[in-house]
Amino acid sequence: MRRQVSSLLQTGLLPGDGGAELPVRRNLFANGGSLVGSAPAREYVFRCPSRGYENMKAGRQTTLRRQAELSGSGVHSGLSATLTINPAEADTGIVFILSLPGESEREIRAEPRAVAATEFATVLGDEAGPAISTIEHVMAALYGLGVDNAVVELDAPEVPMLDGSAAPIVAAIDAAGVVALPAARRYLRVLKPVGVAAGDSYGELRPYDGGFRVEIDIDFDHPLIGKQSCALDVDPATFRRQLARARTFGFTRDVSRLWGAGYALGASFENTVIMADDRVLNPEGLRFADEFVRHKALDAVGDLALAGAPIQGAYRSIRGSHRLNYAVLCALVADPTAWTMVETGEPVRRVRGHAELGSMVQPAFAPDVS
Repeated sequence: MRRQVSSLLQTGLLPGDGGAELPVRRNLFANGGSLVGSAPAREYVFRCPSRGYENMKAGRQTTLRRQAELSGSGVHSGLSATLTINPAEADTGIVFILSLPGESEREIRAEPRAVAATEFATVLGDEAGPAISTIEHVMAALYGLGVDNAVVELDAPEVPMLDGSAAPIVAAIDAAGVVALPAARRYLRVLKPVGVAAGDSYGELRPYDGGFRVEIDIDFDHPLIGKQSCALDVDPATFRRQLARARTFGFTRDVSRLWGAGYALGASFENTVIMADDRVLNPEGLRFADEFVRHKALDAVGDLALAGAPIQGAYRSIRGSHRLNYAVLCALVADPTAWTMVETGEPVRRVRGHAELGSMVQPAFAPDVS
């Protein structure tokens, strides 16, 4: 995999290395559990990139022009981590490499069969067990910007949370640039509706001729959230403008339970919207009036990016979660009559790989911690 990256750099197709670095985040619940304030989180305002996308061509696979790097801490583990997104050759897909001191590298392709857990985050693993946690924001950024191929390296077992959204990753990808590769892009086209019900939650993928669409409904027992809806067609412009900046959120009433389950150990005002019973505690407030449902839509984009190809279809979820997003994706690919792989301008032509995806079995979920 490293040879693929090096070969692209040596050919001159992807000149140089680069990236942006963000500071390590401070723990929100330091000093015996009291809330610790911090400076307002950095705001990201996106403009159309002036360079880096000039070689993009419809129907071609893409990768980064050069390396992008970001640093921060994991929202659940609290561990410092450096995330490096490298260019990759066509048909590589998205591959994660975990490099820990004194241990052998673990290389894991981002695909449904690699998902090891979905409680509060999406976790990839292999035969040795869980490996890389909280991949959903980097997956969403890559998918949202139309990046088909990348090798994502990590030096810790959790992707850094950065500011709690995909915005820093989008900014780093924009700075690195995106280029077209000499290979056709393949799409996963939904042929018939496939749904999953779990209690009062429901998720469904259905055919849609307009590309990829998300329709997300949430319902929280909190006066500042309640019922919210978000529906939009996902492309690089709408992703930057409508979803990328929406941050993860949590509630002070859940702190003890999350700590007891090993979650939220790195949560801070800089990477999480923290909700008391009647107000937002973050000094800067919300980025959108409906930031909560927008973040759920962001998570859905990241989870469904595990399909391994851009989806031509619409995703609807009611009271969704990482678990539900993943279950719907599994239900789809487990039914070979519900989808097909196509190339641009070829509405019914199947391509290689269909049988392999269709052979995946339904996941067995561990008990929920919520």
